[in-house]
Amino acid sequence: MKRKILLAVAFASFCIAPQLKAQDCKQNEELRQKLSIFSEYARARNYNEAYPIWKEVYTQCPTLHYATFAYGEFILQDKLRKSSGAEKAQFAKDLIQLYTDYNKNFPQKLNATEMRIRQALLMFDEKAGSDQEIYNLLHQAFTEDKANFKNEKALYLYFSELVALHEKGQKELQEVFDAYDNVSDKIQDEKNELSNVINQYLAQEEAGTLNDKEKRLLDNSRKRVDNYETIAESVDAKLGQLADCQNLIPLYTKNYEANKNNEEWLRRAAGKMSDKDCTKDPLFVKIVTSLHSVAPSANSAYYLGVLNDKNGNSSKAIQYYNEAVNLETDAFKKSKLLIRIASKHSKASAVNYAQKALTYNPSNSDAYRIMAHAYAASANECGSTSFEKRAVYWLAAQMARKGGLESLAARYDALAPSKVDVFESGLAGKTISFKCWIGQSITVPRL
Repeated sequence: MKRKILLAVAFASFCIAPQLKAQDCKQNEELRQKLSIFSEYARARNYNEAYPIWKEVYTQCPTLHYATFAYGEFILQDKLRKSSGAEKAQFAKDLIQLYTDYNKNFPQKLNATEMRIRQALLMFDEKAGSDQEIYNLLHQAFTEDKANFKNEKALYLYFSELVALHEKGQKELQEVFDAYDNVSDKIQDEKNELSNVINQYLAQEEAGTLNDKEKRLLDNSRKRVDNYETIAESVDAKLGQLADCQNLIPLYTKNYEANKNNEEWLRRAAGKMSDKDCTKDPLFVKIVTSLHSVAPSANSAYYLGVLNDKNGNSSKAIQYYNEAVNLETDAFKKSKLLIRIASKHSKASAVNYAQKALTYNPSNSDAYRIMAHAYAASANECGSTSFEKRAVYWLAAQMARKGGLESLAARYDALAPSKVDVFESGLAGKTISFKCWIGQSITVPRL
């Protein structure tokens, strides 16, 4: 009996000891002082001095304060930058583990989605993980908590790693297409959310009544829209030839019968075939017809417009396009639909649809991008001199900038007349009118 009591006491002590140790370390004055010391070093970016003291606190009492992890991330990132070889690899492993511990001890400060995103990005940047490991982290983060998956680089990496696995024969092509649609939808959702923010301040910006905080918020929102635009282009480029007609048609032919009543499958298949100009194949007709039968909608009417467009029946196509716009009730979706129609046209027609899109979403960056491209594409046919023709790029850049597309605006500015050209022309400050289809004017920048 005495032996049983002793065993029970020993077992209880074994279970309770770690809890007491955790409680005790938080009361340890020496560790609290060291927390303060390494925090001061870290705030001053003196990471070398901070490292050994931080390491001691992190090892002995990870629950002491979340600053151990917040500053620990900066400290280890500094070590990574300044090391190489095996030492660098070890610091990468340490940082990956730190993210796990951060989420475990302070999930309210670093949630599981953000933990996986940071780990995946680190593994990719430092070549500390395989394509499969990186993809698994991002796939879990995206599928379990898509709403909080907002990192632009991680969105691209998620899709890029899947393509890499497909190229190795480890993922099916259908998975790539599904992920492409999911990522594209997520990018559009984020752009819509940012558009809501931007639209709130457009009138104040026009009136010049924005305060500094509002201006920063507006500028930051536009920069993020520009980032998402870049990511969307990169995702499209990564999909590349995988989504050409040669791959799409056999895949969708194989899966059509099983999905001919599946609205989402039909919508996505029709969208992909339309985007990749596979509309001449009889399969497109079957898919679009089924879609319009299963769920008559703005989307199905739009694809019937595309079909008639391709068959040379422009008047019928316009009829379906207008029907599509009328059927759509959501302002953002209506704006997006008008952009899709604009992308099927060029020059004046494209600009016309893009301008209509702006009436439903005044900050639709895609509308400004289409207008900028349309103006730039007409540079050679507008103006009577080389200078005037190149001046069209100022108009294109101006339009891009209105949509917050700074990178695109910079590309067009580089094609416009230089300061030397302006000086030699003697046109600084004067207005150039474009008498081609553009029908607008631009003021030559003053030197």
